[in-house]
Amino acid sequence: MLEPWGLSVFTWAVICTGKSERWRIGTWFSGEFDEYDPRVPSSEQEQYRRSAWVILPTYNEAVNIGRMVEALGPKLTHEGDRILIVDDASPDGTGRIADQIAGDNPKVQVLHRRIKEGLGPAYLAGFRVALDGGADLIVQMDADFSHDPAYLPRLLAASELADLVIGSRYVPGGGITEWGQVRRLLSRGGSLYSRTLLRVPVRDLTGGFKCFRREVLETIDLSQVAASGYSFQVEMTWRVIRAGFSVMEVPITFRERQQGDSKMTTAIVAEAAWRVPAMRFRGR
Repeated sequence: MLEPWGLSVFTWAVICTGKSERWRIGTWFSGEFDEYDPRVPSSEQEQYRRSAWVILPTYNEAVNIGRMVEALGPKLTHEGDRILIVDDASPDGTGRIADQIAGDNPKVQVLHRRIKEGLGPAYLAGFRVALDGGADLIVQMDADFSHDPAYLPRLLAASELADLVIGSRYVPGGGITEWGQVRRLLSRGGSLYSRTLLRVPVRDLTGGFKCFRREVLETIDLSQVAASGYSFQVEMTWRVIRAGFSVMEVPITFRERQQGDSKMTTAIVAEAAWRVPAMRFRGR
């Protein structure tokens, strides 16, 4: 039986390269998680937590974006909370719908990008807007309900204990629904491949539901982040670790999208295959 939070904790040393090599220490936590642990804000103390901006990158999410904003609304009770929709010129009218939502909801903002450049550039653009807007916490998540908005309070609460919180499929209590065995093996294999090459202990390196403290994104040189597809998730976590920040994984259940089309392509898979080794050798 795990104690409250059931955390297994250890530290690791990461070599950072530059003009001179130096050691930085980070901390990784995993295990069962309860957002009502006394060490983090309770629901009654929600008004005292730091402000959070949720970044939602969209491309052809017209069927999902309205429902997602509606689902996030009750979770974002701080006066400084915002939802930033970053639309990559969706041909299905997602941007127009987002503008209509923003016109009715002062907590919603829309960033229109002229062309589709990929997940990584969309998030980076959103991060910069959120930082300029004064966000204390910056959350990234999918707009298609693969990441359940119900888990948002869990990530926000855990941000009191760690610099980066990852909603993880691969810690106790986490999981995936509606995936076949082949896709599950590919996903776990991708995380294991990245963990082994980059020598980091995070179990869900490819996970995309994350909460950053603003100082993390201010410290990392975002202009140096090169990945554009799903390997962006790996690169960001790797850079956080190399910068010496603490990382916590909290369990979530990942769901297959119910509406709309998947954005996964062979080009995205190919980028991940070569990008991770490139990070490893660049980081030596």
